[in-house]
Amino acid sequence: MANRSPDLTVGPVHTHLIYLTGFMLMGFVSVMGANLMETVYVGRVGTTELAALGFTFPLVMTLQGITMGLSIGASSVVARSIGNDNWPRARKLITHCFVLAFVFIVIVILLSWWSLPTIFKLLGADANIRDLSVLYMRLWLLGLPFFTVAMVGSTMMRAAGDARTPGYLMTIGSLLQVVLGPLFIFGLFGFPRLELAGAALAFIVARFVSLLLYGWAMTRSQLISPDMNGFFGSCKDILHVGMPAIASNLVSPIGMSVITRLLAGHGAVVVAGFSVASRIEAMIIMILFALSMSVAPFVGQNWGRRAFERVKLALKLANGFVLIWGALAYGFLYFSAAFLVSLINDDPAVIEAATWYLLIAPLGVGFMGVMSNSTSAFNALGKPMPPLIISILQMIVVGIPLALVGDHFYGYPGIFAGVVTTVILLGGVSWLWLHLQIGRDIKIANAEVVQSPARVSGSPSPVHSDIEPS
Repeated sequence: MANRSPDLTVGPVHTHLIYLTGFMLMGFVSVMGANLMETVYVGRVGTTELAALGFTFPLVMTLQGITMGLSIGASSVVARSIGNDNWPRARKLITHCFVLAFVFIVIVILLSWWSLPTIFKLLGADANIRDLSVLYMRLWLLGLPFFTVAMVGSTMMRAAGDARTPGYLMTIGSLLQVVLGPLFIFGLFGFPRLELAGAALAFIVARFVSLLLYGWAMTRSQLISPDMNGFFGSCKDILHVGMPAIASNLVSPIGMSVITRLLAGHGAVVVAGFSVASRIEAMIIMILFALSMSVAPFVGQNWGRRAFERVKLALKLANGFVLIWGALAYGFLYFSAAFLVSLINDDPAVIEAATWYLLIAPLGVGFMGVMSNSTSAFNALGKPMPPLIISILQMIVVGIPLALVGDHFYGYPGIFAGVVTTVILLGGVSWLWLHLQIGRDIKIANAEVVQSPARVSGSPSPVHSDIEPS
């Protein structure tokens, strides 16, 4: 397997980052495209069905965040093991992560299944919409284990240095969902017309096929092992990073709910404008998240190999890119914001609200990228608490008070200003925190080399534990 996947510890740093980010971006575009097309299909069925689908988004994002958290935890320990040339350990960790993720997500499904009516009632769905939302989610939950295994497989392959295969497989699964959607939703070519339930069925079938493809790819690449010895130790190492990552992913919906509630106080058109502008911004910042997710396997492997200068160079290049991208993105949106919004919605009030957002929020795009790079690097180093603390500061401790102050003095544009100020502040804090942490850990590692003559600088070090001291 070491010969089949690129070794991220040798070769030009920028080449590896471009390779990892390019295929990650391809996967992101396909997944977001599939979600967008699902919304388009359901919107043609009816407004009620579209509203029901909208109420499922927070829950879907929460459940996918749980899956991503487990993947982040496993990726961290796997990448460092590979960097240490400890492939038997890496294969066991990957296998154990699959088992852990499957059991974990089944428990989550059982807890969620009977709570769905209450959840959607709390979200404000009326009886008719609530019934449709419950129907969709109960079908969608049946496909969640397939999605989880595929997501873990994708992350594990990137941790091993192979971004190409998961990029292709994510695209295949998303395209299949796009193709199957009309067949099941509208009843084309002899299929029964299932409407909203058909959208969930398309998700199930597409993700099941993805599961089979990932299983084939990982077996062929010899990335899994039947050895279950040390399973609970592996779970401990994975959850050491995974549980704080899950908690961090769950903080964001809380903060966004408060921001949305503040905007709602200025009228539905402001919320609508925020929704439209957020989708435009998402297309701009997608490359930032693709890059930050690529930073994690690179940092993990090179840190495990003790190639500290490569880690520092990768972070310097990644942060330089996101700052330049942020400046270019803001310049583009400054001149085109109103036009882009008008292509989606022609309501003057919506255009005004969305334009305000696109003139203020993108000021923080570059700093958002720095923050994402830093939190990914912390997780890759096996230090999950800084990302959790940064997330809590961003979404609750700093973000909400600044949004309240901005709302009080400047109305809804002040809310947007509070959000971007938070991002700029915490982008700087996260960079400084990571810089100091890496410097401290390099000193500790070099001191260990001096104390242990058997170790040679730049060579793999023995793996006694995958958990680094905080």
